[in-house]
Amino acid sequence: MFKGAEILEKVRRERPLIHHITNVVTCGDCADITASIGALPVMAFALEEVEEMVQAASAAVINTGTLLPNQLEAMIKMGKKAGEKGIPVVLDPVGAGATAYRSKAALDLLKIVKPVIIKGNGAEIGSLAGVKGVRISGIQSIDAGDPLESAGRLHAVLDYRAVIAVTGPVDVITDGKRVARVYNGHSYLPLVVGSGCMSASLVAAFAAVEKDYFLAAAAALAAMGVAGEIAAEKKKIGPAEYKARLLDTLFYLNPQEFSNRARIEIR
Repeated sequence: MFKGAEILEKVRRERPLIHHITNVVTCGDCADITASIGALPVMAFALEEVEEMVQAASAAVINTGTLLPNQLEAMIKMGKKAGEKGIPVVLDPVGAGATAYRSKAALDLLKIVKPVIIKGNGAEIGSLAGVKGVRISGIQSIDAGDPLESAGRLHAVLDYRAVIAVTGPVDVITDGKRVARVYNGHSYLPLVVGSGCMSASLVAAFAAVEKDYFLAAAAALAAMGVAGEIAAEKKKIGPAEYKARLLDTLFYLNPQEFSNRARIEIR
């Protein structure tokens, strides 16, 4: 059963704190979208405070978009503390497969942090799963293969339970038993630099208040897709205005409208 509207209302009611160690290119965008949906963002990267900060949070995001050694150390330190405290961590393995360093870092985070949700594009998830033939250029998925196959293979190689969310023209989410497909979205979304990073923030906000992380991830990606569609309804809109409208649409998104417009299939 899809309960996206209920989760959205709970985010706005509880206003969970979401701790980010994220891409410096889109750090402000992730903060903005977290606030737009009704949660509270914090971006704390320093080794000296990541453990203390995450203990005050209801969920956390690790994003490998602009990866540095000290930052990776902070991610691991924060992620381990979150695990000890039962705080859900969302891993966004940006660019996994593009370089050996980035791929190893993402695999190390999978093994050490054990995120409850792993969200990436088809090439990133396929690369981590060892799928042959997937290709990525920088952070852009070039040849993603079958997203459900990649998600299923990554889920199978993990030694813990996690939700795998593969973003694309149709978002695919699985927990190894259930599969959701989200058909909402718009062709303008990829024009917004960091729209994927912003999606991870939404996923974390929903996971902060919904312990069924499969439903949380599916609902968050549906919210992003619905907002993306509504934001594009104005004619002659460019990427900058579209981004602003996307944030405003999420801020004003009515739970009933969200429920009515969400095109999601769960099996």
